Amino acid sequence: MILCVNRSFAQKPVMCLIVNRFLLSCFLFSFFVSCAGQQNDKADRKHTPGGKVGGNCEGCDIMYVDMPAQINHTDTSAGWFEKGQKLLVTGTVFEKDGKTPAANILIYYWQTNAEGYYVSSEGLNRRAEKHGHIRGWVKTNEKGEYRIYTVRPAPYPNDIFPAHIHMLVKEPDLQNEYYIDDLVFDEDPLLIPFQKKYPMENRGGSGILRVLLQGDIQIAEHDIILGLNIPDYPDNTKAVSRSGLPIGYDQPSFMPYHAYGPDKGSRACPVCKYGRFHGLLYFVGNQPDWVDIKRWLLFLEKESSVRKKYLKVYFVYGNEKEYNQENRRKELEKLGKDLGIEQLALCFVPSFSDTASEANLNKIDPSVKNTFILYKNRRIIDKKVNFQASEKNFSAVIDMLNAGNSSLFNLKTIPHI
Repeated sequence: MILCVNRSFAQKPVMCLIVNRFLLSCFLFSFFVSCAGQQNDKADRKHTPGGKVGGNCEGCDIMYVDMPAQINHTDTSAGWFEKGQKLLVTGTVFEKDGKTPAANILIYYWQTNAEGYYVSSEGLNRRAEKHGHIRGWVKTNEKGEYRIYTVRPAPYPNDIFPAHIHMLVKEPDLQNEYYIDDLVFDEDPLLIPFQKKYPMENRGGSGILRVLLQGDIQIAEHDIILGLNIPDYPDNTKAVSRSGLPIGYDQPSFMPYHAYGPDKGSRACPVCKYGRFHGLLYFVGNQPDWVDIKRWLLFLEKESSVRKKYLKVYFVYGNEKEYNQENRRKELEKLGKDLGIEQLALCFVPSFSDTASEANLNKIDPSVKNTFILYKNRRIIDKKVNFQASEKNFSAVIDMLNAGNSSLFNLKTIPHI
C-alpha cells in the first residue's frame, strides 16, 4: 500500500483531478513516502471550523516526531552528507509587517533526496517514514535568521511537480502549526509549466528560490513573512494603504515605455532586466506633485551614482488624465534633460490599470501621491506609500537600502535551462 501525506502543492483543489494518476505514479516508482493527498475542498482551506490558523494540515503532526529538545537557528540535514548538489537555504523570518524580525520561530522541513525519493534510513521512526530521513528543524535567533544545510532535492521521477522543499511554521503564540509555500527553484524547467496550471498561493511569501554559487555550494535566500496569505491568521497590524503588492511577494514583470535614461526608446522590463540586486520602482499616478517628484528624482539619481550596479531606480508615471503617448514621452524626456538625469530610468504607462503593458499587475492605486516598491532578487522587501520628499525620508530610503545589502550580491547566478 502506498502512503500519502500532506504537502503544500497538494493543498490545491486541482489535485483531486490528478490524484489517480499521481497515486499510480507513486505505486510504479515505489516511493517510500510522500506523494499526495490533503483536503480537496477550497472553501475548507480558506476558513476552517473554529478558525484554525492556516486551515487543515493533515499529517503535520509528523513535525513533532523525534523533534529534539534543543533546536538552533542552523541545521545540517542528513542529505548534506549524501551524493548530490550541496545547498544552503538561508533567510530571515519577519512579523506580518514584513520588516520586524521574528525570533524563536520553529521551522520544520522535509524533502526528497538527489534522486527524487523520500527514503527511509536505519533508526528512522516509522511514524516519520512518510517524510523520509532528509528532515529537520531550525528555530530563528534574535535577528529572525535561520540556515539549513542540505542537498538539493530532485523532482519526483517522471512527474509534473518541480523539485521542492516542504516547510511548516510553528509560532510560539499560536496553538497550531501551518504550512507555507514549498520552496522551488526558479531555473527548474518544470516550474513555469506547473505554475501556469497551479499558481502558488504565496503563503508566507514567494517560495521561488534564486540560487547563487559559492564554489561548489548553491546558496538561496528565502525570507518568510508570518501570516501572509495564511487563513484565519490573527492580524494586529495597523491598516495601511493597499497600493502595491505586499512585502514578500515577487515583483511582477511589466513593460513600461522608457522615455529617458539607459533604456530610452525601449520597453525593457525592470525586473526582467535588472532583478538581481536592488530595484526601486517609484510610481506616480493621477496626483503628480512635480516639486516633490523633482526632489525625489535628484536624490535617487545621487544614490544610484553611489551604489552603481547595486541599485537601479525606475520612475513610472501612470497618470491616465489626458494621456497621449507622444506628449508623455516628450514630457519625461524634457524632465530628464532639465534635471541632468543619467542613472535613472524615466518611464510611463497609459494607466496603472493598463493590461497591454501589464502595469495592472503592480496593483498601484493611482489616487495616492506615490508608491515606492523596493525589491531584491525580484522579491519585494519594502514598500512606502504617500512618501513625502524630505531629509528624514531620504535617510529612511538610505537605511532601507543599507538594510537590504547582501553579502551574496557578488556571487554567480545559475543559468536557466
